[in-house]
Amino acid sequence: MKGLRNNTRTSSRNYLGCGLILGIFFISLTYFTVSNQFASYTSKVATKSDAVHVIQFPSGEDDNLKEKHNKPKEEPLETVSTIEETEELDVGQDKSEKGKNDNLYQTPLVGEKSGDERKQEMELKKQREVIKQREEMQQKDVIEVQPTGIEREQETEKINVSEYKEETPKRDVIQVQPPETSNNLGDWRENLEKERMQKGIDQFNKGEKKDEVPFRLYDGPQNFGQPQPLIPLCDQSDAKFDLCDVIGDARTIGSASMVFLIPQNNGTPTQEYNIKPYSRKYLDDIKPVTVKSLEGPTDAPACSSRVNYPGLVIALGGLSGNYWHDFTDILIPLYIRSRQFNGEIQFLVTNNQPWWIIKYSKIFKALSRYEIVNFDQDYEVRCFPRVLVSYGSYKEFSIDPSRAPNSYSMVDFTKFLRRVYNLEREFPIKLRKNPGKKPRLMIISRGGSRKFVNMPEIVQLAERLGFEVTVIDPKPDIGLADIARTVNSFDVMLGAHGAGLTNCLFLPPNAVLIQVVPYGKIEHLAKMDFGDPAVDMNLNYLEYSISAEESSLLDVFGRDHELIKDPLAVHQRDWGQVAEWYLGKQDIKLDIQRFEPILWQALEFLK
Repeated sequence: MKGLRNNTRTSSRNYLGCGLILGIFFISLTYFTVSNQFASYTSKVATKSDAVHVIQFPSGEDDNLKEKHNKPKEEPLETVSTIEETEELDVGQDKSEKGKNDNLYQTPLVGEKSGDERKQEMELKKQREVIKQREEMQQKDVIEVQPTGIEREQETEKINVSEYKEETPKRDVIQVQPPETSNNLGDWRENLEKERMQKGIDQFNKGEKKDEVPFRLYDGPQNFGQPQPLIPLCDQSDAKFDLCDVIGDARTIGSASMVFLIPQNNGTPTQEYNIKPYSRKYLDDIKPVTVKSLEGPTDAPACSSRVNYPGLVIALGGLSGNYWHDFTDILIPLYIRSRQFNGEIQFLVTNNQPWWIIKYSKIFKALSRYEIVNFDQDYEVRCFPRVLVSYGSYKEFSIDPSRAPNSYSMVDFTKFLRRVYNLEREFPIKLRKNPGKKPRLMIISRGGSRKFVNMPEIVQLAERLGFEVTVIDPKPDIGLADIARTVNSFDVMLGAHGAGLTNCLFLPPNAVLIQVVPYGKIEHLAKMDFGDPAVDMNLNYLEYSISAEESSLLDVFGRDHELIKDPLAVHQRDWGQVAEWYLGKQDIKLDIQRFEPILWQALEFLK
C-alpha cells in the first residue's frame, strides 16, 4: 500500500506538471491568436477612421460646405465596438478591467516565476510594444482614399481661388489636410486667405498688375488689401492749362502759395503738383502754386478760419490788358469754373491787379458774393471743403459745352452778360415787321494797325444800302457798362480782325458780325478767334478777306516781294514777320464794289 501510494503521488505530480505545461501552451496559443486578431482589427479601424482625406477646398467656400467637411462620418456599429474593445486591451484605462485581462497572459502559479515563464512573459511584452508602435505609426500616416459622394459634389463646385488670375500661376485646387476640430478649421482658412491675399499684394507692389491710373491699398474692414484708385488732384493733360480739384479737408496758405489736402488717416500716399493757375501755363511770368496731399492729419497746419463754400485760386496778369485776352484768358474761363456754384465760391487771386478787377467788377460780383482774397499776401490758413486751382477754356474766345460743367455754352455766357449789364435788347431788328425802319450798323474804328483808310467811302456805301451807320472807337477810359449798352443797341457790327470785335459779346442774338480779314493768309486765325465764337454766340457771321490791292503792304513791298507773292512761305519760315507785317503794319482800303455784296447779305439776315 505504501508503495502504491508513493506511485500514485508521483504520478499525480507528473500529471499535474504536464497539465501545467499544456495549460501554459494553450494559453499562449490562445493569446497569440486573439492578439493578432485584435491587432488586425486595430490596424483596419485606424486606417478607416483616422485616415486624413486629401480634400480640395475652393476659395470662397460657403458655411454649408465647411459644415460638410467638419461633420464626423458615422461608422458601422461593429467597428465602433471593436475600437472600444481594442482600447481596453491595449491601453487598460480601468484597473479592474486590466486585472481581468491579465489572465490572458499570466499563469496562475503561486510563488516565484521560473526562468522560462519570465522569458515568455518578456517576449509577450515585446510583442505588445511592437503592436502598439505599429498602431501609432498607422495613426500618423496620411492615407489618400477615393473621395466620397459628398466630396465629388464639392469637387464639381470648385471656385477659382486666385483674384490675380492673369498675373499668378493657376491654383484652382489647393490640397490641404483639414484640421481635427471646427475651430482649427476657421484658423486654417483664415491663414490660407491671408497667404493668398499677401501674395496678391506683393505681386501688385512689384508692378505685375498694370493699370491706367496709380492705385493705393485701402485697409478698411470691408476691402482690406484691395487696390483702390488713387484719384489725381490735378489734370495736366491739356497743353494750354492745368486744372486741379481738391475735395475734402482743403487748406490754403496764400503767402506760401500752397494748397493742401488733409487725408483722414495717416500713411496716405502723397501727391504734389506745381501749377500755374492761368489759362496759358506756357507763359513765363505766371507764379506757380503748389498743390499737395499730405500723408496724414498729423501733418496738417491748424485752421485760422473755416468756411462751408469752396475756393478758387486764379492768377491774373499774363496777356490781360488786351481786350480779347481779358475775356478769352480770364473772364470766360472764370465763368466756366465758378458759375456752377451760383455765387457760393471765393476767389483767391495771385498776381492781383486791382485796376483790372475794378474794370470787370460787375462780372466778379455776379460770380461770387464773397470778397476777393489777395492770395500772395494772405497769411491765414483758410480751410475749405473744396479748392479749385487754375482755369481755362478748350476753345478760343468760346466754350465747349461737352467739356464744361452743366454743359455751359457761349449762349449762356452772353445771357449772363446781358443780366450783369442790364442789356435790354435780346433780338435785332426784323425788317419785315418794321418796314421803313433802318437797321443800325456799328463800324469799329482802329487807331493803330489794320485801320480802314477809306472810312468815308465805307460809311457812304452802307447808308446808300439803307443802314444807319455809327463809327465807334472804343477808348480804354470808357466804362465797360457803357460800351455794353451801346453795342447792344446795334444790329450789325463791322470791323477788321482785332480786339475791337470782342464787343460782339454784347450784340443781341441773331445779330450780324462782319469780320474783315487782312491780307496774308490769316483766315485760320480770324475763324478761330471770332468766326467760330460768333456762331457759338448764335450770331450771323460774315467774313471778307481783302486782296493784295486792298492792302497797304502792296505799296510798301511791291507785287514781286515774298510777303505779297507767297504769304504761306512766310508763315512757314518766320512767324515774327507774320506778326510784324500782316498783323502789325498793315492798313486796309476796302474795294467798295467788291465789298458791297457782304452788306447785302447782312440785310438778308435781318429780314
